[in-house]
Amino acid sequence: MRVGVIGAGAWGTALAQLLASKGDEVRLWAYEPEVAEDIRQRHENRVYLAGIELHPALGCTTSLGEAVDGAGLVLSVMPSHVVREIMGRLAPLLPVGVPLVSATKGIENDSLMTVGEVLEDVLPIVYHPMLAFLSGPSFAREVALLRPTAVSVAARYERVAVAVQQQVAGPTFRAYTTTDVVGVELGGALKNVIAIAAGAADGLGLGHNAVAALITRGLAEVTRLAVKRGANPLTLSGLSGMGDLVLTCTGALSRNRQVGQKLAQGLRREDIVRDMRQVAEGILTARAAHRLATREEIDMPICAHVYRMLYEDLPVQEAVIGLMGRSLKKEIYA
Repeated sequence: MRVGVIGAGAWGTALAQLLASKGDEVRLWAYEPEVAEDIRQRHENRVYLAGIELHPALGCTTSLGEAVDGAGLVLSVMPSHVVREIMGRLAPLLPVGVPLVSATKGIENDSLMTVGEVLEDVLPIVYHPMLAFLSGPSFAREVALLRPTAVSVAARYERVAVAVQQQVAGPTFRAYTTTDVVGVELGGALKNVIAIAAGAADGLGLGHNAVAALITRGLAEVTRLAVKRGANPLTLSGLSGMGDLVLTCTGALSRNRQVGQKLAQGLRREDIVRDMRQVAEGILTARAAHRLATREEIDMPICAHVYRMLYEDLPVQEAVIGLMGRSLKKEIYA
């Protein structure tokens, strides 16, 4: 099968590598000409995924039309803040009747739309039934190295989810299907915010107990918001919820966890962003999550404190005091 992958960051390159290793003819679209040239000439993405030799069947282009021409599957793998622009440019070029899989984890800041809602807003309605969403505990480097990974594939129509499942699954990549698009999208987006809190706790040396508490209570508040938006709560206990949350909060490869560690060192958001080549989605999602929680009247104290650390320069130590000093509550409540 010919596959188009839009976005040559670490995650897009890893998924392109995975599909090429399964025998698909993959065309990866890169925004930066130097990245495309690197992949074509050296079979390596030294900017975003250095040190990994890429499969010979993985081609790279800077032409959106060339990337999706004749594709039987298209993957959208780009930072959430550019999805609207790039997919708007891609809309007239997309093949009709083939699955379009979003592997982006984020929320659009201005509109507070999920990526799926942005895609439906940008793309003609003929493409909407074929939208699918891939999420779960999956560091790009490990996927590119073909290490065992399991993810969720969500689509409103089960047959679309199953079609994508069959197309992406392989010996090292197991995919499970669901029709809970809202749960999968919000679980994948909001876990990045909790991971910043976990990184901050780790950076302060607060210990394993604190990180475990943040993961557990973070899952509770993510679930509250997702359920309010129509998600099945069981989705948040699965791969795209708890699974992805645990990985992002504890794994050394997590960029969002690294953001929290840098906050604990006293760095400000502007300094952290300036020094990062790759996007840490949790930085933008923290603002969107704070606004969503306010709009939906959902109590999300961890997300609120992460927002204040990032955008109001709340010291990490004061955030810890604020979270620990909140009024006592039941653990499980409606």
